[in-house]
Amino acid sequence: MVYLRLFDLKQGIEGMPRFDEVTRGVTLGIGIAILIPVALKTLAPVLRPVVRSAVKGSVRAIEKGREILAETSEKVEDLVAETQAEMRAERLHAEDAIEPAASEAAGAAAAGQHEDPSNVRNIVNE
Repeated sequence: MVYLRLFDLKQGIEGMPRFDEVTRGVTLGIGIAILIPVALKTLAPVLRPVVRSAVKGSVRAIEKGREILAETSEKVEDLVAETQAEMRAERLHAEDAIEPAASEAAGAAAAGQHEDPSNVRNIVNE
């Protein structure tokens, strides 16, 4: 009695799918495996232009994305170059302002006069 309760073809073994569910799944899988190639051969003349136009659209989108990326990187490179030029000009201006103050301080030190160091800092910070 226990054996019949554990294994019954209508209910299956406890925790396992029933026999007719497994059969239905296997049959469905085999049928799909047979029908897909047949369906693809039948629908290929219709699907080919659709797929081709989708691929063309994708290629155009990629090309447009590359153009936008190239333009953007060119603008960023220009901006970096302009910023570096401004920084070089500011550095040169600061160096030009330091040289006269340094030569005045050296001349004052040679003459025995001591200039206020805060004055030199103000010139450098300008």
